[in-house]
Amino acid sequence: MEKVEKIKQAYIEFFLENGTAPPSVFSFTKKLKMKESEFYDHYNSFELLESDIWLGFFKETITKIERDSVYGTYSVREKLLAFYYTWIEVLKENRSYTSQVWRLIDKRRLKTPVFLTDLKVAFKEYARDLVMEGKESKEVQPRKFIDERYPDAFWLQFLMVLDFWVKDKSKDFEQTDAMIEKSVNTSFDLISSSALDSVLDFAKFMYQNR
Repeated sequence: MEKVEKIKQAYIEFFLENGTAPPSVFSFTKKLKMKESEFYDHYNSFELLESDIWLGFFKETITKIERDSVYGTYSVREKLLAFYYTWIEVLKENRSYTSQVWRLIDKRRLKTPVFLTDLKVAFKEYARDLVMEGKESKEVQPRKFIDERYPDAFWLQFLMVLDFWVKDKSKDFEQTDAMIEKSVNTSFDLISSSALDSVLDFAKFMYQNR
């Protein structure tokens, strides 16, 4: 899939240099010295290309955490922490692009941005597997009807982590690491047992880092 990676990288570079997608597939492929039809062999539009770029970041994250033999021994809570920490490391390698794209979206709209559509499906499937594993290990309290919505809640958490990281100005994104730890601990306290102390601690942290 060398050609796909070439297309992805060229698109990212164009976006960073111009702050927007190329004006047309024709002009884009012409600069790449590539036939327009070669682009359409892989993508029908720039929106689908962008969606695949972000899905690629997710797949790279999953590959990295699953490559670590210790990951399989983690609790569900620790697995989600490992995912987020690794996700941020992957995004760091593409911070200029990812942060610029994220800043351009209208966060007042509830609709999922197109570039996150495929990633959302993949992440919620990952979260659903974690919830099922957590119910088996007693880390997640089975709650009729409610526990079916946990992947949706984790998706909102995922977006919150992404938004926090984009805005984080701390050294080596230390505040993002702290935010991940507190948000994951809070969410698992909420879906397992008593959560009051964690909720108050997390609320205080978010207020202090507005």
